[in-house]
Amino acid sequence: MENWKYTNRRQFLSGCGALWAASVLTPVTVNAARQPKLHTGLIPSSGERVPMLGMGTWITFNVGNNPQLRNARAAVLGAFFSAGGTFIDSSPMYGSAEQVLGYTLAKNPGFKPFAATKTWTSSQNEAREQLSDSLAFWQQFRFDLLQVHNLVGWQHHLPWLQELKQQGIIRYLGITTSHGRRHKEVEMILKSHPVDFVQLTYNLIDTEVLQTLIPLAREKGVAVICNRPFQGGRLATHAKQAPVPGWAGELGCSTWPQLLLKYVLATPGVTVAIPATSQVAHMQENMQAMYGELPDLKTQRAIKDAFRAI
Repeated sequence: MENWKYTNRRQFLSGCGALWAASVLTPVTVNAARQPKLHTGLIPSSGERVPMLGMGTWITFNVGNNPQLRNARAAVLGAFFSAGGTFIDSSPMYGSAEQVLGYTLAKNPGFKPFAATKTWTSSQNEAREQLSDSLAFWQQFRFDLLQVHNLVGWQHHLPWLQELKQQGIIRYLGITTSHGRRHKEVEMILKSHPVDFVQLTYNLIDTEVLQTLIPLAREKGVAVICNRPFQGGRLATHAKQAPVPGWAGELGCSTWPQLLLKYVLATPGVTVAIPATSQVAHMQENMQAMYGELPDLKTQRAIKDAFRAI
């Protein structure tokens, strides 16, 4: 594979080589250091830890140029940072989400994101174009994590991501899937290729990844990102009107979304979950699941039984 080195195509990056180099050499700091009791997840390949609740941007940040909606998302991001969050996940697939992220990050100066995005194309040349665009949209000098979205073109992209990692343009590389039919392929990649992260769908109902993929990731030292922890909102909607069990307070939970998130976060091998929301109140509610006790296996079963009884 030819040696490729990132060349920016956006005016704001020109002349910033020194700043870029400094950003590569500066370790990511956890904004929640002032809140030492929050739960953090391990990145096995480095030993770094990140707050266990991240923020997804699928649908929620795809609001185009509407200034009112952009400012509303900036408030959501502010609530995320204020509660101790750092890990933000996006993709070129998500419409205008990356452009909106750049706007909202500029509206929240002083916070350092763990910036995770993806490549989503079968074309090697287009993947490079996407990376250039994503850096410009996010207004970043490098990404903490670049993932191959839904395994599209992974055979070509993984060697390239390794090059980017060696050059310091990304810190970690990974693969993602949101489709169960690709689990066998994910298993094969985890067994045969060095990756730092794998992103999977996992929630109280969708638990197939517990059988093989999460245990395999633990064995291989791969961090696990859980997407769709509310099953696209369906789980939270289903439980919306139901009271939480009386023992939920022992976990610091007052709502079902918090219980649903704690169910995911308590699973051994999980590094971070990335729920998405467009509401400040929902963000504040969700982020409380990162604090207080996490359920043990017996309590996880009790959560599932109580949910099924609704």
